[in-house]
Amino acid sequence: MTTAADHPLLIDGERVETGAWTDVRSPYSGELVGRIAKGGAAETRRALDAAAAVLATPLPAHERARILDTTARLLAERQEEAAQLISAEAGKPLKAARVEAQRAVSTYTFAAVEARKLTGETVPMDASPAGERKLAFTIRLPIGVIGAISPFNFPLNLVAHKIAPALAAGCPVVLKPAATTPLSALFLAELEAEAGLPAGWLNVVSGSSAEIGDAIVEDERVKLITFTGSGEVGWGIAARAARKRVKLELGNATPAIVCADAPADTAAKLAANAFSFAGQSCISVQRIFVLAGGWDTFVADFVPKVEALKIGDPGDPDTDVGPVISDGDRERILEWIRESKGEVLTGGDTTEDGLIRPTVIANPAPDDKVQCEEVFGPVVTVTRVASLDEAIEQANATRYGLQAAIFSTDLPTCLAAAQRLEFGGVVVNEAPTFRADQMPYGGVKASGNTREGPAWAVREMTDERLIVLSL
Repeated sequence: MTTAADHPLLIDGERVETGAWTDVRSPYSGELVGRIAKGGAAETRRALDAAAAVLATPLPAHERARILDTTARLLAERQEEAAQLISAEAGKPLKAARVEAQRAVSTYTFAAVEARKLTGETVPMDASPAGERKLAFTIRLPIGVIGAISPFNFPLNLVAHKIAPALAAGCPVVLKPAATTPLSALFLAELEAEAGLPAGWLNVVSGSSAEIGDAIVEDERVKLITFTGSGEVGWGIAARAARKRVKLELGNATPAIVCADAPADTAAKLAANAFSFAGQSCISVQRIFVLAGGWDTFVADFVPKVEALKIGDPGDPDTDVGPVISDGDRERILEWIRESKGEVLTGGDTTEDGLIRPTVIANPAPDDKVQCEEVFGPVVTVTRVASLDEAIEQANATRYGLQAAIFSTDLPTCLAAAQRLEFGGVVVNEAPTFRADQMPYGGVKASGNTREGPAWAVREMTDERLIVLSL
């Protein structure tokens, strides 16, 4: 697959042109990366027809596993090509794009494992008198057609987290990738086809979010929608699709707590990971709460590490921080920085080529947008707190609840805090940006209602059926 070319949609194994095209441009240079055919409701309905039709000829588990394993192998062989494509269309620094491509290989590998071991369980029927002389067990069956909507920030691996578990479960997919980064999804779909996935099992439709989204939400054949993106859109889909399973992975205002006994240099180094891909990750560190006894040391370590990050061309292998996805997002983030009542310790402006410098703001007001909303940009606040109780209280003072972190050498302190922090995941002595693709990942409160990771996602994508035998 080459860039700066025209890319049709993928529907029922065919490359479909619609007569209209959408430019995919580099967020850094504005250069044309490629064009993708612009689809709408008609193309989505055609894709849904194809997906529904293949349910009549299900793929056996061993074949699904083989396709997933083969896709993982093909992706590993073309990992650098995938990374270059991610970097070009998303503006992600190449070093981070290479990690994403490597992780997508793992996602497919773990999904292949799930395809081979997906099973039900036995039920102890004679545990009650009514169950005497009965044998019962459950089996898992594909839920049906899955509608998948993916975001721009991980255009390969978050697509993999939707497609791979669905195929492991035996479910066909209609995928709508982010309009700004659709080419990585098409690249992955091409690998699936090369791996032997029959036509109709994976359909990729890019174009009008409203038209494609409406068609997916309204079609009764779609049994599950998996969505990663903004809370407003995600919860809106859930409200409209009350009779479907709607699995949401949404945003966060990610906190990290640094205790006075934490190794300041290690905590500062890991916290600086917040600026990878310009902070455009749901679990990028955004709010750091530092206990008073460690404040001076941590800030003295953290700020120089932030200032040492290389800002610039995402295609440069040494770049740490590139552009945010759009000019509109850049202006919003800069406005939020200007509105903050905290002290800007570094950054707060742009480079000559318009990139936001990694920004650290000390002791913002609780109602500053950089403190209470999801910035999704290269901005971190550091707040001095008097106690661990205060740190936990402030960390929890958000409508979000995806992932959090605590740094301390005292394990009982960490475990106690982990039980009190109201987040789907708590990471100890590691940046909350950490994610391994086999772990359960997801949030509570406004951050979502699901757990990704193939072993968890594949069960959401199946129905459990009880079978009772009279003996």
